[in-house]
Amino acid sequence: MTVEQQTSSAPARRRTRRDEIIEIAVGLFAARGYHGVSMDDIGSAAGVTGPALYHHFAGKEAMLVAALIPVSEGLLEGGRARVAEHPDDARTALGSLIDFHVEFALANPAVIALHLHELDRLPEEPRRQIRRLQRLYVEEWVNVLTNLRPELAAGEARVLAHAAFGLMNSTPFLGGEVERDRRAALLRQATLAALVGP
Repeated sequence: MTVEQQTSSAPARRRTRRDEIIEIAVGLFAARGYHGVSMDDIGSAAGVTGPALYHHFAGKEAMLVAALIPVSEGLLEGGRARVAEHPDDARTALGSLIDFHVEFALANPAVIALHLHELDRLPEEPRRQIRRLQRLYVEEWVNVLTNLRPELAAGEARVLAHAAFGLMNSTPFLGGEVERDRRAALLRQATLAALVGP
């Protein structure tokens, strides 16, 4: 399953060779850093020659764009879908957003690491597009939080939303000593407590 399929509420589509190459590139970029990976490294890991990759991508930068933009689009689409399922119940909508993002974070630690460390390597236009999608996703959380907690100003809700993302997006730094379902439960509890208090 691709990152895009994991974040989207749309039915899963058949995995393509391009999807496989992106997934391999994401893992390598996350492990070694963008500049520590060559097209030949990606080709070798994917079982093709480096030059054959140019059939799918113009270069490493294009792979990075192809990995990160669909993630941001999928998070926004998925977040909006979860909020729309609970138009009159902000508490349930918040729980649904948390469940959605925790599942994404546990399934995609390499993508999160890549995003944290390599986003600024993108050219201006795709970086701006990703930042815009992220802002829209944050606003889904802000709207739910201000509906649930009317005492919060939008700016305050935004601070809390970003703090929640810090908690949930900690997955690249979590070891395997705690079983996945328990990690998910702990992340959900901590995030809910950070957003609404005890």
